[in-house]
Amino acid sequence: MRDPIIVTTTEQIAGKRIVRTIGLVRGNTIRSRSLGRDILAGLKNLVGGEISEYTKMIAECREEALDRMIAQAQANGANAVIGMRFASAEMMEHAAELLAYGTAVVVEDL
Repeated sequence: MRDPIIVTTTEQIAGKRIVRTIGLVRGNTIRSRSLGRDILAGLKNLVGGEISEYTKMIAECREEALDRMIAQAQANGANAVIGMRFASAEMMEHAAELLAYGTAVVVEDL
């Protein structure tokens, strides 16, 4: 098993020094809404409140995109990703892409 990789939205990591920049890494997933989720969401919309079906789907998308980004960073020899961000885009009427991206680096203790 590989050592855990550090992922941060900042450009620096406290107590670490960047010794090599590997470059851009990314992971994405594209998901479509299902009819069942849309029906449940429509009903929930009538009474208000959180649409937990979509909340769960988005959380799963984020984790999948993040895992794919981390795998790419590790495959390229990185032990950290800095400047990590999420982005999303609608691909078609009922499908969207979620992208995780950042800069893969090698860090060592100060």
